[in-house]
Amino acid sequence: MNLVEKIESGTARAGVVGLGYVGLPLAVEFAESGLTVTGLDLNRAKVEQLNDGRSYILDVPSARVRGLVDKGLLTATSDFAAVADLDTINVCVPTPLRKTREPDLSFVVNAIDSIVAHMRPGQLLILESTTYPGTTEELVAPMFEKAGLRPGVDVELAFSPERTDPGNVKFSTRTIPKVVGGMTDSANRAACALYSRCIEEVVPVSSPKVAEMVKLLENTFRAVNIALANEMAMLCGSFKLDVWEVIDAAATKPFGFMPFYPGPGLGGHCIPVDPQYLTWKARAEGFEPRFIELAGQINAQKPRYVVGRIGDVLNDRGLAFKGAKILALGVAYKRDTNDVRESPSLDVMTLLLAKGAEVEFSDPLVETVRLGDEVLHSVELTPAKLAGADAVLLLTDHAAFDRNAIHDASDVIIDTRNAFRGFDDGKVIRV
Repeated sequence: MNLVEKIESGTARAGVVGLGYVGLPLAVEFAESGLTVTGLDLNRAKVEQLNDGRSYILDVPSARVRGLVDKGLLTATSDFAAVADLDTINVCVPTPLRKTREPDLSFVVNAIDSIVAHMRPGQLLILESTTYPGTTEELVAPMFEKAGLRPGVDVELAFSPERTDPGNVKFSTRTIPKVVGGMTDSANRAACALYSRCIEEVVPVSSPKVAEMVKLLENTFRAVNIALANEMAMLCGSFKLDVWEVIDAAATKPFGFMPFYPGPGLGGHCIPVDPQYLTWKARAEGFEPRFIELAGQINAQKPRYVVGRIGDVLNDRGLAFKGAKILALGVAYKRDTNDVRESPSLDVMTLLLAKGAEVEFSDPLVETVRLGDEVLHSVELTPAKLAGADAVLLLTDHAAFDRNAIHDASDVIIDTRNAFRGFDDGKVIRV
């Protein structure tokens, strides 16, 4: 029985390396499709939680994990020797930026090193970690060849960009189409067979390099358009216009316009980072991606603009930054998640602290955050806490926030997300 036949029959053993926001939902989908799945992660706390049937990802209820663990379809380990018993391996490890804003592929390199040491002929490896075009063929494939495993001959190698959107109740791992680029036709067939077990639509492309570029195009598109929305917000502020009213009216045009909305900046594990991978690779090819870099600069300056507007509000009330009590609502990078990676809320709060403001935050999904040397703990959102703030600053519009209660108890609300749409009594200031 060849690899595709094993996958289609459900007898293949699947592995997922990296059990975070991308890897765990994927492992659960594979297991629910009937495959026996082994998750690998160096974080022993995650491994213990999963083997105990407990999830640490909001989008994956513990009941789903517990059911799969009880059936023997899902197990987790930190021992990469388990790779030898697998037929497919999906690599879902982080690809952050270095302090120099260059790609940091150390997690990928370390994971592949650990995997290759235990691989055997006949296996399929799919890299899902976002990276620059050419990584699979220029970095990963040579690591296999050095170990005596020839891609397309001994093992199959492909790239499939993750498209996870934490907190999205409309689209999930199962319903988001999956792009797949194999180094060979046989790799594409095997990867498509694997994903087709649990994902509604699989989209094969001609090479890993195309698949790598697809992810960067998607998130650069979003970053650029969010930058335009953020710049429009700053421009409308100068014109004394409500940018959300302008955008909503423009969105009534049935063609030629797609609405994007401003916020306190740009956050998350993908959109602020992925364009940097593309610009780094572009420069290596002698190309200057000025448009993309400009968008990054606009998004990066938005937190300072927000802080400036807060200063204006305080000044109008006869207050200075120093000693002002600011209560920030929401620190996650987007609504209804507990993910604070690259969150602009943290940038805004850090700037406020640097100006001498007394900053507290309340977030129903995030317990603590570190801002430099300071660790802040989420406070209970009570009427007294709201009334005692010189300004309430809405940074992340979690659904759990009771808008009416917040509005009634607060003296002034600075809203960076248009969360208080319809409250037009002068208490809410949209930024």
